[in-house]
Order: sequence, then structure tokens, then C-alpha cells
Amino acid sequence: MKDFQYGIQHLTSSIAMQIAKGTCRGSLLDETREAIERSARYVQQIVDAEKVVYGINTGFGPLCTTLINRADTKKLQENILKSHAVGVGDPIDKELSKLMLILKVHALAQGFSGIQWTTIERICWHIDNDIIPVVPKQGSVGASGDLAPLSHLFLPLIGLGKVWYKGNITTAEEVLSHYGLSPITLGAKEGLALINGTQFMAAHAVKAVIEMENLLSNADLIASLMLEGLNGSIKPFFTELHQLRPHKGNQFVASTIYNVLQGSEILISHKNCSRVQDPYSLRCIPQIHGASRNAWLHLKDTIETEINAVTDNPIIINEELTISGGSFHGQPIALPIDYATLAISEIGNVSDRRVYLSLEGDTPNVPKLLLRETGLNSGFMILQYTTAALASENKGLCFPASADSIPTSLGQEDHVSMGSIGGRKLLQVIEHVRKILSIELICAAQAFDFHRPLKSSSILEAVHQEIRSVIPHITADQPMEQILLSAEDLVASGRLVQIAEQTASAHNLSYYGKYADLFKVF
Repeated sequence: MKDFQYGIQHLTSSIAMQIAKGTCRGSLLDETREAIERSARYVQQIVDAEKVVYGINTGFGPLCTTLINRADTKKLQENILKSHAVGVGDPIDKELSKLMLILKVHALAQGFSGIQWTTIERICWHIDNDIIPVVPKQGSVGASGDLAPLSHLFLPLIGLGKVWYKGNITTAEEVLSHYGLSPITLGAKEGLALINGTQFMAAHAVKAVIEMENLLSNADLIASLMLEGLNGSIKPFFTELHQLRPHKGNQFVASTIYNVLQGSEILISHKNCSRVQDPYSLRCIPQIHGASRNAWLHLKDTIETEINAVTDNPIIINEELTISGGSFHGQPIALPIDYATLAISEIGNVSDRRVYLSLEGDTPNVPKLLLRETGLNSGFMILQYTTAALASENKGLCFPASADSIPTSLGQEDHVSMGSIGGRKLLQVIEHVRKILSIELICAAQAFDFHRPLKSSSILEAVHQEIRSVIPHITADQPMEQILLSAEDLVASGRLVQIAEQTASAHNLSYYGKYADLFKVF
């Protein structure tokens, strides 16, 4: 198993997800411990010297001018977890909660937060034993970071709250008792260090980076299949065109699809047809998919900076310098999250248009509604209703959460990012687009069949064969529920993209085009 060193090595979305899934193990080195304990000593020196420092010996938010006596500084930290754990709604996915723990450990382990070593060890114990706190979906405005979700995340440290344990939700107190563990006694500043930060927003964005990359790769491949099914032209994918408007995403998509289509008999069969140009949903795939690729790249790069940053408050530089700033504010990632939501929604929009196009019956040999015998059979007509419904729902979700701000904390937090809401919406839109693409996949494979005995490229033939191993060619109306589920599984698993990559490699062909490394997660 791979090993990742918290607080030292560079964390990526892919590595964070691997730790969450248990295929990589996070660890703490001696030099990390030294940095953590040094920072904790600085905090204790501040307490002993009775210097007034926000969050160490003062109240929080609008109570920042209320001084706390030395004897109560530890109680103050426990109280902040209790008072701020006010989240509501269903729990977020367990995987997201685990990602939050992983991201928090990496931030705290850098040694600028005043956290105790024993506290870090206990958080790692939760990760390593898959005993994951239950965190409600709602309650964060992305201002002082994700106060409510992070409070719920760390209640189990003091023996409160709930956790996932062996597939069930139970009390943290019960699980700690089972393992013979006592609750942690928080030191000065620790409660604030735990709940200040952007880990709720960032965890959603990390998952989005991984899932968007898969959907974008599937979208290019499924669009290639649909191009073949609808006798689309290869010219809009020529390098010469995209050199004149050299956006990286456009060039990547165009060159990838160009590579995928090489060697196709179907493509050659309509080379001299009378069609002058294709509709935008085919002709402008590089521009539409490419723009979404660029938005994904912006999200990936921004989130990579964020998850390697220290985002709590105040920051402990040394015993002389503590800075109460705004590193917990979610705005730097809230805007890219909203941008990514719009970008992935557009992949669903154009996919729905291609589904509609496939039903029109304007392509030689491809029947209307993708069925030879219609009238008695409705064919694939109603599948497009579903893509239309999902695409329309996405439009409502695309209003940027970051465009709103409601003052909180009696005006102390007078501008908030709403990045937490944006992150939740982004994952909703991703789920909808996955379903839209799975329907395009069904329609593209059906259209593809009508060109037999002609063959496509070796890559698309291998992809089509895999589709047909789980989804049959349809000749009459039938219940579609299982077919839809099978198609969505193909998209979610990334299996078709893997087969395309493997086929290209086996035949010594290029698959990904220009900027291939730029648009992958590592």
C-alpha cells in the first residue's frame, strides 16, 4: 500500500481520495510531530504569559473582546464544539466525512495551528479504523470556514456526536468505550483550530474533481460514438482549425476525438456526402467540451492549493507572532466551485441535444426514434424526456451560490462565501449529468448498430462491444429501468474509458490528444 506523509508531502485530489478509499495510508513522521508540538508550545506560552490573543483566551466571533481567565481556556475549547454543532439535514456521505478528516489532518500537521499531538493521533485513529463522524449537510455559510460541519466532525473527540461504525450509525461514546478509549481533553485554541477551516467545501470539491474528470472523459468518448452513429464529420476536429484558436481544452478534446475516429470505415463511407456541416452539438464538441475542461482545470488547480494550505485562525507563526486573519474564508474556492457547476451542467445540456438529434431520423440508415418499427412502438422517444428533465433541473442548480451573502455572527462575519452550498450543488449536478450521459450512451450505441456491416475504429469497436455485453440492441418497447442502471454503471465506473485506453495501447495508437497530462488527475 502506498504511504502519504501528512504535513510534508504535496496532497492531490487523487491521493486524498485514495486515502479515503483505503488504497493509500496517511502517516505522521517525527519531523511532523516536532512542528506540531512546537506550535502547541507557542500557544501554551501565550496562555502562561496571559497575552490577549483571539480564540486562545478570548471569546469567539462578536465575543472576541470578552477575556477568558486562564483556568477556563480549556473549557472554552470544548464549549465551542458543543455550541457550533448546529448542522441540520441528512448526513453527508461517509466518504465526504472521511475526506474532511484527511484534509484537516494535513492542514493541522503543518504546525501552525497549536494543536496537540494526541489530538492529531486520535483523528488519524478515526481515519485508519474507518470510524467516521456523522456530519449533517446543512448549516455552513462558508465564512469562518465550515464551522457547523467541522464541529460535528470533531464532537467524537470529546466523546459526543455520532459515528459510522461497521456499517451502522452509533454514538461516539459507545465506540470509544468499546475500544477502551477516553475522550480527548482539548488544550487552548484546539477547538477553534478544529472548526475553523474549509474542509467541508474542499472535500466536496475534491470529490467533484475526481468525478468530473471521469464524466468529461466519458463525454468525449460517448460523443465520438454518437458522431459515428450520426455520420458526423471529422473536419471540425482537425489540428489546423484549433491552432488558430488555441484554448487548451478545445485542443485536447479535438485531438482526442480525432485520434479515436482513426481507421473508421463508417467515417470513410460518407466522406463525399451532400451534408455541408453538422449541427452545433456535433460540430462544436471541442468548443463546448473544451470550455468545460478548462473550468475543471481551474477547479483542480485551485483545490490543490487549498488542500495543501493552512486555513484555520488565528495562525501561530511563533511565540511572538500570531495572526488573526481570514484564511478560513471560502471565497477562493467558492467561485471555482460555481464555475465548475456551470461547466459540467453544459456537458449535460449538449448531451441532451445529441440525444434529441439521434431521434430525428435524418441520418441515412438510422431510423426515426432509433427503432425500425414505430407506431406500435414509441422507441427511444421518452428517453429524451428524462435527459430534458435532468438538464432543466441542472439549470436551476447553476445559480451561483457565491453570488449570495448573508451577514452572520452579529455582523462580525459580514460577508460569507456560501461555498458549502455551492459544493453540495456541484455534486448534485454531477449526478444528473452522469445519468444524461448514460442515456446518450444508450442512444449512440443503438445508432451505431444501424451502420453494420461497416466497422468503426478499433477503439470505438472495443467500446461498443463492451456496451453490448451489458446493454442489448433494442428492437421493441421494453422496460428500461435496468438498462438505464447498467448504462449509468458503465459511465460511473470509467470502464469504457479504460477499455479505450487499453485498446489504443494494444494497437500502438494515440488516444489522448494534446495536453494529455494537463487534463488528468494524479
